[in-house]
Amino acid sequence: MRICFVSRRFFPAISGMSIYAINLLRQVVAAGHDVTMISQYRGDAFGRGVYGGGPPPEVPGVRVIGMEALGEQEGGNFERDISDIVETITREHARAPFDVLHAQYGYPTGWATLLASKRLGVPNVVSIQGGDGHWVGSCCETHRLAMVRVLDHAGALLIGGRSFAEEVHGRLGTALDRFTIVPGAVDTTRFTPGPILASGAPPRMLYHGRVDRRKGVLDFLHALKQLRGAWQATISGIGPDLEPAKALAGELALGDRVAFTGYADYDAVPDIYRAHDIFVSPTYAEGFSNTILEAMASRHGILSCRSVGVVDCLRDDENGLLVEAGDIAAQVAGLDRLVRDTALRERLGDAALEECQRVYSWQTVAGQIMAIYGELAGTRPDADFESTLPVSECRFRHEPHLL
Repeated sequence: MRICFVSRRFFPAISGMSIYAINLLRQVVAAGHDVTMISQYRGDAFGRGVYGGGPPPEVPGVRVIGMEALGEQEGGNFERDISDIVETITREHARAPFDVLHAQYGYPTGWATLLASKRLGVPNVVSIQGGDGHWVGSCCETHRLAMVRVLDHAGALLIGGRSFAEEVHGRLGTALDRFTIVPGAVDTTRFTPGPILASGAPPRMLYHGRVDRRKGVLDFLHALKQLRGAWQATISGIGPDLEPAKALAGELALGDRVAFTGYADYDAVPDIYRAHDIFVSPTYAEGFSNTILEAMASRHGILSCRSVGVVDCLRDDENGLLVEAGDIAAQVAGLDRLVRDTALRERLGDAALEECQRVYSWQTVAGQIMAIYGELAGTRPDADFESTLPVSECRFRHEPHLL
């Protein structure tokens, strides 16, 4: 089959979308399919600083087309970027027809793909991921209508877990039977356990991913201020709250016990996990957390929250510790248990590793997705929707990098 994969962000941007995309693309190519990826990217200095940016690199076996998000960069003009995506898909289809279009994110990429699908008569798949499902559509009428039309008319809707599907259902009214639950996955051949912590050495805690208060990074720093005993912590990654997090660490006088290590190439990330023992993800919401799966594969003791997208893979005191998002005192208590109790840390890490290797392999998950491609290929897309949207004021036009 000829697959057109449309990504909101891809490497060098570090995000769950990038990781999801690269692993899926590798599996689809290995299965013998012909793949073109069209990926948006930020080319401006601000965008590069927040998420990483620049044109996407080559991917073996994939035709890669980078599209600078010029509209997003120029005042949140998503409509310009959507039009560019539709025209690019149309041009590539004329060069060699696609069998299926697959978009990451419902807006803007999913909406653009739905419009291209309607124009070309090619079936489509949309993956609802991360903040796309949590808040896009609650921001303005433009994005609400776009999301509802994607959710109602996509050929298949993929979502990471039941809790996330229920959230989107509650916000936008999408029938739960519209969703196909396809969990996140991790490359368990790359993410493997590191050496056992030497006796008497201080446990090493890791926060890795987007440095964003919505991911709980500022809560983590407040918890560390109250945490007793011997420990070290690393905050790995970049994001919209990197500088506020550094400033807060200074205000809290955390000193050299907390290291900010900045942007990490994906190839270097497994070694970052292997150099730590505890993973901390005090997030307020996820689609399906790639970083938690990576920590599970690395046999970490994990502290996270009873949040959408987390409760689908972690269970309290079974394969991790869960607290309420924003509850600093509970985070302190949970971290204290993980730092002080080696047996607890190892029990939770063993359970997480076993489940990860059994359930969350990319071979299994990509097989599910490719089966959906096969079911849709040759069918006509649902084109019974209005293609135009009103243009309304929206907070994401002022901070488009947060969408």
